[in-house]
Amino acid sequence: MNKGVITITDAEFETEVLKAEQPVLVYFWASWCGPCQLMSPVINLAATKYSERLKIVKMEIDPNPLTVKQFQVEGVPALRLMKGDQLLESTEGVISKEKLLSLLDQHLNSN
Repeated sequence: MNKGVITITDAEFETEVLKAEQPVLVYFWASWCGPCQLMSPVINLAATKYSERLKIVKMEIDPNPLTVKQFQVEGVPALRLMKGDQLLESTEGVISKEKLLSLLDQHLNSN
């Protein structure tokens, strides 16, 4: 089982996310985005806490316009929780650690 957050690109999206065995949290971010720096530790925490049941990938928006467009990412940080090609949850902007963990619990415990 891989621990931690995996950085992916448009080219890897299908393999890493759509064909993944377990649910995948996609974290969209940008290097120039201040709020993204606030989200990163929360994302890393979630990766540790849910490493057995959830895969977390991060994707920088500027070099990966195809996926950004496909998932209608309008602002960063943005999160998309996927199970195969099904979108389970979508958020834009910074969310608290509690909100993220509660959102993940809700979906992961129902599987």
